[in-house]
Amino acid sequence: MRAQWADAGRRKEIIAYLEQRGINFEALAEFTGQPDADPFDLLCNVAFNAPLRSRRERAERLRKERQEFFAQYGPEATQILEELLEKYAEHGTAQFMMPDVLKVPPISEHGNVPEIATIFGGGDKLKEAVTRLQTLLYAA
Repeated sequence: MRAQWADAGRRKEIIAYLEQRGINFEALAEFTGQPDADPFDLLCNVAFNAPLRSRRERAERLRKERQEFFAQYGPEATQILEELLEKYAEHGTAQFMMPDVLKVPPISEHGNVPEIATIFGGGDKLKEAVTRLQTLLYAA
């Protein structure tokens, strides 16, 4: 389930499927008293009694346990990935929607979308980095 959830497209399908069956993650977060929990953690808590983590806890754990991921990028690319992770911690997985998230501060301060892609070595490398970030986020 983690692998499927880490894939943004598949995650969107899973959420839509569950919503069609009456599972609303905002209501679930309110019911559990965990408004800052990731939908994945809410689902695992309800289904498997797994511990609940906030998005911030998940992001911090990734930062601590996967430093080698960030180390493979240059300083500006690392900063962009950190900013994406911070946006996730504050607002959730919608912050990984490319290229829209690249068009708002603080990420937009690094340039327009093609300029940001160049920082990573091209659009494919940028997409690969963001996909890997999400995979690691849900492995943490």
